[in-house]
Amino acid sequence: MKRILLADDHLMVSEAICAILEKDYRIVGTAKNGREVVERARELRPDVIVLDISMPELNGIEACRQLQASGSTAKVVFVTQQLDPEYVGAAFDAGAMGYVAKQSASAELLEAVRLALLGRYYVTPLVTPRSEQVAVSRVQRSNPAEMFGSRLTGRQREVLQLIAEGKTTKEIASTLNISVKTAEFHRGSVMDQLGLRTTAELTRYALIHGIIA
Repeated sequence: MKRILLADDHLMVSEAICAILEKDYRIVGTAKNGREVVERARELRPDVIVLDISMPELNGIEACRQLQASGSTAKVVFVTQQLDPEYVGAAFDAGAMGYVAKQSASAELLEAVRLALLGRYYVTPLVTPRSEQVAVSRVQRSNPAEMFGSRLTGRQREVLQLIAEGKTTKEIASTLNISVKTAEFHRGSVMDQLGLRTTAELTRYALIHGIIA
């Protein structure tokens, strides 16, 4: 039986998704944020990772990027309320195989996981463009230049998300397992890169560019 790691920061949603999948797949673990997803994937080596985009500490898109960079072979399927085509583009650019609407997961998720395991893409019909071929070819033509803060490095995007979530420099350092001085350096580099100077401006940027929802 194929093994699935499930990630959503809302317990009721996680339980509902688990109920959809558990008859056909083995749920080997759950996670409540993107950082935990990356850690648990390394530990559990699932065949499929089902996750949300909007998660604390590390959003699902960034988690997917880190999974790909780490050499994970797990197929990634997003289950999300974010139906803007830019989010779809960012998800597939990060390495996803499936994109399911949370409101219709009961009808879509099993098929998305089945196709992912076959190496085929799935995009919810609630998104425009409506076909998986159009969505995937769009991603292959060009990366979404601004969505998910692609002007920034991966570490800078992590720091920006934590700043936007209201974390102090000390809390950021603890979350990322770095020194306070290094966290301060990254915070300053984000501000310099974006030409922003206040936490409010950084939070607004994170909201506009999909780093937090």
